[in-house]
Amino acid sequence: MKSAADNRSADLVMTGGVVHTMNPAGHLASGIAIKDGRIVRVGTPLQVQAMVGPETEVVRLRGRSVLPGINDAHLHGAWLGLRWPDLLLDRLTGTDNLAPDSRLGKAEERRAAILRTGDLLASLGITSYTEPGLGPCEHDGGGRFGVEVLREYADMAARGELKARVSALLLFAEMDGRSSLPDVVAGLRDLTPPAEVPGWFKVTGVKIFADGIPPMRTAWSDEPYEDGTHGAPLVDGDSLDERENALTTMIETVAAAGHQVAVHATGSRATRTVTRALAGAPGRRHYLVHGDVLHPDTLKTMAAAGIGLTTQPGIAAAASPMLRDALGQAALGHAWPVRDALAAGVRLCLSSDAPMLTPDWRHGVAAAATRWAVDGAPDQRLALDQALRAYTIAPAWQDGAESWKGSLEPGKVADLCVLDAGLLDVHPADLPEVPIAMTLVDGKVVYER
Repeated sequence: MKSAADNRSADLVMTGGVVHTMNPAGHLASGIAIKDGRIVRVGTPLQVQAMVGPETEVVRLRGRSVLPGINDAHLHGAWLGLRWPDLLLDRLTGTDNLAPDSRLGKAEERRAAILRTGDLLASLGITSYTEPGLGPCEHDGGGRFGVEVLREYADMAARGELKARVSALLLFAEMDGRSSLPDVVAGLRDLTPPAEVPGWFKVTGVKIFADGIPPMRTAWSDEPYEDGTHGAPLVDGDSLDERENALTTMIETVAAAGHQVAVHATGSRATRTVTRALAGAPGRRHYLVHGDVLHPDTLKTMAAAGIGLTTQPGIAAAASPMLRDALGQAALGHAWPVRDALAAGVRLCLSSDAPMLTPDWRHGVAAAATRWAVDGAPDQRLALDQALRAYTIAPAWQDGAESWKGSLEPGKVADLCVLDAGLLDVHPADLPEVPIAMTLVDGKVVYER
């Protein structure tokens, strides 16, 4: 029979390291105590030692760092499980030996891909991610983006088979393709999303494609391409005005239906138009995805309206020269302005867009903290703490879950990433070489080196 002291003791205590809490004050601690899957104390070794009882597991960190579990705000999980380790960015950088995608036509194939991704992400300290675009699209990429994948996630979550928490966005269009207002209206009317599995799976919103990407000359841009064109919205319509109006109405319709709206927008005219539409739409926590070119006035509007930005420093690292070649040096001056976005008050999330890039967030932090752009671009380097927040507490805000995850504070879920070194002793450029020592979800070890 347990004593009262045993009931107060923790299941797990980690002590003697550097605990990056990611709380609003940016506190660092040296110990953390966990009980029943929740954080019960964060503080000094003496403070957490008081939580040690006869059955408490004690981990001596020996200077290692502890972070909140990493939250990738934009990661195609089922597709990643199908492709890994082949990455799609190779298509833009000249590699032509990519393996073709297989189909995810059967339930066991979908489940295997999601499980494979779960194991991979656990080994990287990733405990949450947003699956950005699943639904009844006509061309669903061989089953990779279909509604069946959406339902597979919900079923696996209900069975306790997921190793990471999943937020999903609905998609009523072709991935990276054209969309139409009637298709969005029909999707909202006809699709009943799977029920939430609290803490593990939730449909949080709808994804919309505003335009393409600059290297393909499909971004909708104020700055002209070399042939004098500016691109156009990736929305059906007989004229530019019709397309723009359809895009704006699409955003307003999705928001009015009570959904969070996430819009793929890359060119400067796309980001400006989408920001204005989101600023006038009902609801909150809407955000831009990618945001390759963002002018200062657009950033100000985003901040004032509480519109977030989810972008990928790894894509910026590889694509800055291609953006300059497509749109010129003037556009490069406003490309991926992550530091300016934070200074303006925009909520910033960093992500991988895997399998476009590796899901390894350490590479993303390294790119964000060392700056990626070609000569002549403004310095947009982030401090280490800023980059880490963009992979932890900021994505929790995007998920509407910052009250219970995203930082290491008492009462929150015990999702942890333990690094095999002290972050304060590592140059950000060297972070990709620091091993992940341990990953915990709900206080349970899902990966240990």
